[in-house]
This record gives sequence, C-alpha cells and structure tokens, in this order.
Amino acid sequence: MRRRVVVGVSGSTGSLTALHRAAAEARARRAELWAVLAWQAPGGGPGSRTACADVLYPVCRAAAVERLRQALDRAFGVAGPGVVLAGQAVRGTPGAVLVDAARDGDDLLVVGAGSRGGLLGALRPSVARYCLAHAPCPVLTVPPSPLQATLDAVRRRGAWHVPLDARELTE
Repeated sequence: MRRRVVVGVSGSTGSLTALHRAAAEARARRAELWAVLAWQAPGGGPGSRTACADVLYPVCRAAAVERLRQALDRAFGVAGPGVVLAGQAVRGTPGAVLVDAARDGDDLLVVGAGSRGGLLGALRPSVARYCLAHAPCPVLTVPPSPLQATLDAVRRRGAWHVPLDARELTE
C-alpha cells in the first residue's frame, strides 16, 4: 500500500501555505502528494433545479483543472515538490471531496485553517472543521502564515485608507 498526503487546494494564499506544508510532510514520510481541488458548477449540484446544464459541465471542469494547474505551478514552479505529485479536480463540496480522497487510515489529510470571523464564518462552513469531524485518517490543519494573518487583519480594519504620518516611520 502506498502512503499518501492529501491536501486541499483552492489557489488561495492559505491553501498554498498548506500545499507547501503537505509537500514537506510527504517528503518526510516518503509518501505521494495528492493535491485535490473541489469545484462546483454554477447554480448548484447535480440534483438541483438550477444545476449547470450538461453543455457547461466540461467548461466548468476544464476551468477547475486549470485553476489546480496554476496553483501547483505557483507553489512549486518547474522544480516540483520533490515527491510524486498527483492532482485531482473533483466536483463536490470541499470538505466531502477531501474526506473522500483521504479514505485510507494511513493517509494524512492537510487543510488550510484560515481565519473565519464575521459574516463569512457564519455563511460558509469551515472545511477544516468538517475534515476534522469526518476524516478516517489524521488531519493536519495549517494556519495562515503570520504575514498573511497580519494582511487579513489590516484588510478587515480597512486600514488601507488610513493616511500614514511620516513620524510613525521613524519612531
């Protein structure tokens, strides 16, 4: 049986941090790295009244595959992660797709655990929480880098538009 490190990828900065950590875990464990991007068609899932028309399905899937390819290129460039890499773009909700991908008890599932404050946290369920509750294998949650956390805090405060006093730079 082959060892695998499965990591959720969305293309966000937080998921790229998780992808780098997953690659390091895969190297340390001498395991394969499986990068999984979950995608959903506009308008809902296969059973909904507003489901994506059959004609749009290939377009949506191709866009998801391209987003995964771009995320992997952005994370590793030409050099690659230093381990066997497999990429999958799977239709479904992120938590369920990742739990299904990491179905073996010997797998390690790596997910980003970004901040979930305010309205966004109330509207969208946490993928990390879902994976922790449902995965049949160990789950490693990776917080955002300190720089990303600071940037997110600045954005939440709206500090981009605060005039900067030159005296603050010298103190």
